[in-house]
Amino acid sequence: MGDMVIPHASTFVFSRYAFDQETRTCTFYYGVQMEDEKFKEYVEILTFPSLSLDSVDPSILEPFLQSLHLILGISYWKMYCPRKIQIQEYDLSQDQAQFWNTVYTKGLGEFFYTNAIDYRDLVQFPSVENKKPRPVSLQTSGNVLLPMGGGKDSIVSAELLKKDHKQFDIFVLNPTPLHEKIAELLEKTPIIVRRKLDQKMLDLSREKHVYTGHVPMTAIYTFITLFVAAVRGDSAVILSNERSANYGNAAYLGDEINHQWSKSEEFESLLDAYIEQWITPNIRAYSLLRTYDELEIVKRFVQYPQYFHYFSSCNRNFAITGSKNTNGSLWCGTCPKCAFVFSTLAAYLPKEKVVGIVGKNMYADATLIPLYKQLLGVESVKPFECVGTPQEEKRAFDLARQHGEYADDPVMQMYMQVSGDAV
Repeated sequence: MGDMVIPHASTFVFSRYAFDQETRTCTFYYGVQMEDEKFKEYVEILTFPSLSLDSVDPSILEPFLQSLHLILGISYWKMYCPRKIQIQEYDLSQDQAQFWNTVYTKGLGEFFYTNAIDYRDLVQFPSVENKKPRPVSLQTSGNVLLPMGGGKDSIVSAELLKKDHKQFDIFVLNPTPLHEKIAELLEKTPIIVRRKLDQKMLDLSREKHVYTGHVPMTAIYTFITLFVAAVRGDSAVILSNERSANYGNAAYLGDEINHQWSKSEEFESLLDAYIEQWITPNIRAYSLLRTYDELEIVKRFVQYPQYFHYFSSCNRNFAITGSKNTNGSLWCGTCPKCAFVFSTLAAYLPKEKVVGIVGKNMYADATLIPLYKQLLGVESVKPFECVGTPQEEKRAFDLARQHGEYADDPVMQMYMQVSGDAV
């Protein structure tokens, strides 16, 4: 943030939420009490065009809506990070408050790190004593719901579910043509949700008048999927988070900062327990890929060439304002995710196929050497992206090197030098 001064806020307010069955919308209201006595309101809207809501009992959805209210609020609280939090229309138990303290603190770890914010004891959700768990009982069908992000991981999950003859549907938040093509290849009609963030928040963030940075998107995505599963009567939300997500990026104020914390086993365990105790015992949330590392997932993914030109791991395709890859490509060819996925694909596929997928030979681009050194763990910190561990990156280089196709490329030559194998 440089020398910019962020206006001070004294209180963040979870004001209320509204569920409208007729328009198929949920609206979430938040307030920020500024220290100059001005009160700012922010509104976020979720629309559910694929769901039939007419016969749903709204009272059953209350714990799901409250959780959505709390997780979506993270985008607005982080603008000012006020220490005082108020919840106007419902209460949290001490255990619930502790869960949300953890989700905000660890889920915003990268945000605190990059903004040099001391997060210790900063997040303090209010609680009441003696609130007892009252999870709702739902009738579920045995069908499961798979969030489809557009990358290789959820595709592998889908193919595993097909292989096991599991009944499943796919869920997409703010779909793009890429999502539509993957759904077509899977022969599935996606369940769609559209998310509209408050434009005032987006404008302030773009103009750098508030704190900006990473939020735990997987946690947000999961709670939205959970609501959809409840309405539909699905028995589980199937996540696609790998073992590598447990690996952090940097140390800060005595803790490990992990860009992928909301994809980690720690979050998944906390979430599943929270759902069972405070929301419903009838819907599970777990990852199908937890025992796999990134290379194991890619080894499975390359068995499905029909997806090679219809997936992307480049976040520039999934920006709030639409794809930032103006050349029409699914890959920017310069970011950490493109670099890492290129490495993993190069471990298992011929060079010609990998270049055909990503659009360039990233090992031939000498300007990417510093980035690859970060991915390899020999320089700076692991990039704050959903990428594998340095050990996985080294294994990917070793496997690609055995093919001999990249021997003359500067990035591969750098690897040979840092690994002590230069000739």
